[in-house]
Amino acid sequence: MNRVKRSSVSLFAAIAIAMMVIAHLSAVHVAAAQTLAQTPASAQLVIIDTDIGDDIDDAFALALALKSPELKILGVTTTFGNTEQRARLLDRYLAAVGRSDIPVFAGPATKTDNPMTQAAYARRDPDRKFGDGAEFILKEAREHPGQITLIGIGPLFTIQSAIAHDPATFKKLKRVVIMGGSIERGYGTDAQGKPNPPQPEWNILCDPAGAKALLASGVPVFMMPLDSTQVPLDAKDREAIFAHGSPLTDQLTLLYHQWMAGTPSHSPTPTLFDPVAVTYTFRPDLCPAKPMHINVDGKGLTSVGPGAPNAQVCLQSNEKGFLDLLMQRLAAQ
Repeated sequence: MNRVKRSSVSLFAAIAIAMMVIAHLSAVHVAAAQTLAQTPASAQLVIIDTDIGDDIDDAFALALALKSPELKILGVTTTFGNTEQRARLLDRYLAAVGRSDIPVFAGPATKTDNPMTQAAYARRDPDRKFGDGAEFILKEAREHPGQITLIGIGPLFTIQSAIAHDPATFKKLKRVVIMGGSIERGYGTDAQGKPNPPQPEWNILCDPAGAKALLASGVPVFMMPLDSTQVPLDAKDREAIFAHGSPLTDQLTLLYHQWMAGTPSHSPTPTLFDPVAVTYTFRPDLCPAKPMHINVDGKGLTSVGPGAPNAQVCLQSNEKGFLDLLMQRLAAQ
């Protein structure tokens, strides 16, 4: 082929590639515009702080939030362990479901031996530096005083960092809803099928100081402990979600199988701790909360003590109502 023909082919190829890029960007912008159009003006402003990438319930919690028009997600921050890698996971997840309009930020990194089961999913996203999660929370609190619900579904390191940096601005949050604590029951049941006694719950265990700082922050705290969040996603419902075939449920399918492969010797049935906290923000009737004074000891054990209430705590959720809502949002035709 002579040089003129090669130049023509190269020009046509460049034009074709440019058209493909424009079409892709247009599709992303249309998807974002459609999402914004479907978000009611009365939607709650929320920020989600998550340790996504270890257990699988964070991925389901984010999926539920994305499919809930009652919520407008201002951004997602990561917490605990390799927070930059968690941010990469979120970046890929949100791009895959057409929500690249939602910004992602990384909280402070911490040491941990806990394996990140979904690290391979995260590594498929290009490595880049993410903004500071604590600063993002504070910036949004300044811009929307008294309007933002912060949903904490991981250890509280990023939230603790925001409080330490600027406690007065942190108090501009409307409220903080967390999955955490153990009041009257611990994880699982004993040989007779009775709930185990209270024990340190993971999110509080990893950062008791963060829990203490939050409870003393002056911001209304709503706590969803082990008592109300141990909701199993059985095989029938799980397969219905995976078979749905939407971009969102396809990501859940990928992440679920990485979680299974990366977590030896555990049940294939996920426990949906974190989605209960997301649900509470717009359906509090499914997890009625009572005012309590919550103490946190140095080993992460939470207990009710005397004194003025410092949290609203849900000790029993409507599991059927919660699962019906989850399935309607994630797998309905």
